[in-house]
Order: sequence, then structure tokens, then C-alpha cells
Amino acid sequence: MKNLGITKGCKLGSCHTVEDILGEGGFGLVAKCCNTQTEKTVAVKVNKGEEGVLQQAIEEIVILKQLRCLNTDTCNIVQWDFFFFDKERICLTFELLHQSLHHYLQEQSQYGLPMGELRPILHQLATALSYVHSINTIHTDLKPVNIMVVDRRQHRVKLTDFSLACPVSEAKQGMRLGILWYRAPEMSLGVPLGKAFDMWVLGLVMAELAMGTAASLKHLHPWTGYSKLSPHTPKNILKQINIFNVILISVFVSLSVCEAITGAF
Repeated sequence: MKNLGITKGCKLGSCHTVEDILGEGGFGLVAKCCNTQTEKTVAVKVNKGEEGVLQQAIEEIVILKQLRCLNTDTCNIVQWDFFFFDKERICLTFELLHQSLHHYLQEQSQYGLPMGELRPILHQLATALSYVHSINTIHTDLKPVNIMVVDRRQHRVKLTDFSLACPVSEAKQGMRLGILWYRAPEMSLGVPLGKAFDMWVLGLVMAELAMGTAASLKHLHPWTGYSKLSPHTPKNILKQINIFNVILISVFVSLSVCEAITGAF
């Protein structure tokens, strides 16, 4: 991102040297950095020095401080270390995780992930959301790009990016966050938001992982309706569609994340 003036080799704060740029977004960018004091390699989220982004970063820090008292490995939530300033920008340091679930999915077949991988991923994400909800917070931005792969062989993942997370008490009716595909009906209809918002999106994410990409799921989006499946649709794909139905039905009958992961799925 040219306007941030951050390139490989430059220094952030007093002791972080940039080794690579991992990604960019509306908030700023994420850089792979070496802490020259500890010789530890970390991920540094560099927020733009704009008023709205600064306030968002401050609110994220408040939530991260609450989550830091938990065991991040048990909770399947990215480990946050601390924050520092680089000129007028707030920088957050996290454990370095190399691949998002979005990019991992792109490496797989067009039919998505097998059931043996989906089950542990669902369990871990539901566990992460359970802990986030335990501090009366909604993540609001659950999607594959915000889920990082920790161990590919053991199918371990962690939930990241709490920049749009907010306390349940501060979730305003009619607020619009995230990408349209990953929005629950409450946001599109302008009705009050609650913890069930994350549960709905969890269903969308699992359906995407089961069948390949979000683009291939347009016929299943709740606002476009169900189109007819081809009579030649492979049986394994038909079976995986049940994932979408099971998790979304759990929302309609008001199940908690814990009840959802201990059900018939």
C-alpha cells in the first residue's frame, strides 16, 4: 500500500523490521516482521493513521485485551501480543500464521474439503465463537480469509481479525458490516443483531468449505433462493449440501454454538 510508505526492510516503531507484506485491506496492511529485541518473527497489523481507522483499532485492542486472558490455543483464537505506535499509526502484533483458510481452500479440489477436515474445523470455529460470545461480543466478520491454518495435517485453525467485532450491547439496529455474502438476515433486514449473527455466518462458511468457493454457492444464498440442482450432481456434493442445511436450521431453532457442534452433524 503505497500511501503507508511501508516496504521490505523498513522499520516499524523501535524494533520491528519488515520482512514481507502479507496482505492489504481497507484498514491498512499486515506485515511479516522481525522483532530485533527478541529475534522473534511476528505478524504486525499496521492501521492507517485516519481518525475512523484509529478509533476502530482502539476498539479492537479493548476486545483483544479481554480475549488475551484466555488460552488462545484452547480457544482457537489468534494470539495477540501487544500494540505500539509507528508515527501516527497504531500497530498490533500477533503470532505469525502463514496461510488463511481461503488460500488453503483454493489449493484443494473444486468440490471443497472432505468431511474428515470439515468436522474438526467446525468444532474449532464453534469453540472460538463460544469464547468470543462468552465476553458478550459478536465477531461480525467471520469468513475464510479471517481464519488461519495452524497445522494442515491436524486440520487446526484459529479465528483472527477482530477489527469489526463489537459488544452485543453496542450492536446497532440497521448497521452494515462485512461482505454481502457473509451477512446474516438480521443485517440485511435492519433488525437488532445478536450472537446468532455469527452462527448464521458459520453456516455459510462451512457450506463454502464443503462445496468449493462462495461463487459456486450463489444458488444456495438465502436471498436468491434455491435453484434446481442438476440430476447429474455427484452424490458426495448432495451429501455435503446437508452441512449448509444442518447449520442454518440450527439458527432457526435458536441453538447455541455448543449445541450445534454436539448434534447429529
